[in-house]
Amino acid sequence: MSHQQTASAQAPQNLEVVLKVENLTKQVSSPEGLLTIVRDVSFAIAAGEPVAIVGQSGAGKSTLLALLAGLDTPTSGKVYLAGTDLTSLNEDGRARLRAARVGFVFQSFHLVPALTALENVMLPLELGGRPDPRRTAREALDRVGLGGRTGHYPRQLSGGEQQRVALARAFVTQPAVLFADEPTGNLDTVTGARIGELLFEMNSTSRTTLVLVTHDLALASRCGRILRMEAGGLIE
Repeated sequence: MSHQQTASAQAPQNLEVVLKVENLTKQVSSPEGLLTIVRDVSFAIAAGEPVAIVGQSGAGKSTLLALLAGLDTPTSGKVYLAGTDLTSLNEDGRARLRAARVGFVFQSFHLVPALTALENVMLPLELGGRPDPRRTAREALDRVGLGGRTGHYPRQLSGGEQQRVALARAFVTQPAVLFADEPTGNLDTVTGARIGELLFEMNSTSRTTLVLVTHDLALASRCGRILRMEAGGLIE
């Protein structure tokens, strides 16, 4: 790991902080009692910065990602996304903020089966009331090399092609933050490497802040900073 790729909780100096976490904790009830899945986590991420979150299965990575995106609520602590305190918003408020400022790429693609590739990419634009969603979505599919597959449904696309559609959909709204949860996890090595290349290329040109949860250390090493999780907490 290079000298840049440390588990520092600090964002680079003199840059706008787009994601800030203060003493974040998530506990859930279980038959064995109260489980702490995320434990007193604090860090800041600057605008445009690519950051990887790594750790073993069960370390709390995906739960942390859900908290950062407002898909889940913490037991205690604060999450500030693009200057807004997520923990002060209700579910509708968090959904509106996500629609305006956040993109997602998941391991299992999460495309809508009944919609074509073009319609899947148009969806966040239409939900956000953006102008000319068809043209914008077509341009996004061109960027990921799928300009010729706009009318295909997810079942007619390979895994790699489905993840390309998901990348186009994630970037099409020009989000402040893109959350990627194991984006190459369901792909073979070669296809996964291609998707990784595309993810970082699109992130670089869009200046979106990338928060990447991955088991793939080669993918993580391409980020400017790596945050390591163990037993729900960050380790240096």
